[in-house]
Amino acid sequence: MIIAGVTGTIGTGKSTVARMFAKLGAFVIDHDKISREVVEPGKPAWQTIVDFFGDTVLNSDRSINRQALAGIVFSDPAKLQKLNSIVHPAVFEEDQRLVEERKRIDPDGLIIKDVPLLLEVGPDIAHMLVEKIIVVFASPDVQLKRLISRGMPEEDARNRIRTQLPVSEKTGYADFVVDNDGTLDDTMHQVKDIYSKLMGRPRK
Repeated sequence: MIIAGVTGTIGTGKSTVARMFAKLGAFVIDHDKISREVVEPGKPAWQTIVDFFGDTVLNSDRSINRQALAGIVFSDPAKLQKLNSIVHPAVFEEDQRLVEERKRIDPDGLIIKDVPLLLEVGPDIAHMLVEKIIVVFASPDVQLKRLISRGMPEEDARNRIRTQLPVSEKTGYADFVVDNDGTLDDTMHQVKDIYSKLMGRPRK
């Protein structure tokens, strides 16, 4: 089994690339999805977040108000670090459970982990999670336009981009780089090429 991580920075199109790998037959583990699940009401990470940040980060149904929490942590590096220290261990535990389950089902397959902060945790830890690193690149102007088109205020978008390692720095750690500034067809062509190399098969 081969385990590769797809990462980049916000607005580069990581999830789009991960879905393309899924279409080719890879099993995708979405760390954003897991991070939402581990903070559902009543779960240990949820309780720790509420104890630290207070009830103001909760919706009326007691679920985490992600927008309110983001507004706190993305303007305060210390609070962002605290949030990561709560959520990351729970996410990694679920990640490993899914990997072991998939190994039993398809021992010769490809797992793609969609991990936005793969390199923020440090290259050494990143290589404990994945064997190969795929960085999705987009220029800063394209990133900003994509976030604004999703309805994010420009100032918030710039803050979110600033909290992550610049994508130009991340490419230095990559085994493969996907340039996602072009068309979806251009991106899919690159993904097919990487998939074939990972699986040791000629590209169709």
